[in-house]
Amino acid sequence: MSLELSNVSLIAPGAEAALFAPLSLSVAPGETVCVMGPSGVGKSSLIAHIGGHLPRGFRTTGTITLNGGDLGALPAEKRGVGVLFQDAQLFPHLSVGDNLAFGLRAEVRGRAARREAVANALEQAGLAGFETRDPATLSGGQRMRVALMRALLAQPYAILIDEAFARLDTGLREDIRAFVLSHIAASAIPALMVSHDEQDALAADRVLHLAR
Repeated sequence: MSLELSNVSLIAPGAEAALFAPLSLSVAPGETVCVMGPSGVGKSSLIAHIGGHLPRGFRTTGTITLNGGDLGALPAEKRGVGVLFQDAQLFPHLSVGDNLAFGLRAEVRGRAARREAVANALEQAGLAGFETRDPATLSGGQRMRVALMRALLAQPYAILIDEAFARLDTGLREDIRAFVLSHIAASAIPALMVSHDEQDALAADRVLHLAR
């Protein structure tokens, strides 16, 4: 279940040159690769491209395969890719439990089975009993843990992390980063993380520097 990029490059709307040199990369199951580089080099655009959220007008080259399948022609919801963003992007109108239930794969049927899966996820996140809580009452670290568990409940083939720890205080950032990366490793899925923080890079298994 590896993530494979072959000669991937991106050209922004109205530009002639690619944001970065053609990129080839293989991310193994359970491995986290941290992508670094100067602002504007296309780190977040690369994440958006893999996840299927690249804005219209971009031109792309190369291929992206995941779990043996070419992602090129697939819409975002069919790619089997989970994404963690800075703001966690929990649904404000849903409880914590309902946010997690939203991520459950379709095969989990029945109210009791779904309730059990949500409870197990919250226990793993250290948030047992938070099912009915309003996401607005959670701390930044708690929201990020809920966001990760929601992504994992969907059983994705890969996880993308777009500056997800950037707004957390230093001590909390270390704890949440360790929590996220350990769960990715235990789930044996490949992860690609973009960051400006050297500590994020040190915590990853490998570091990739994007260059123009």
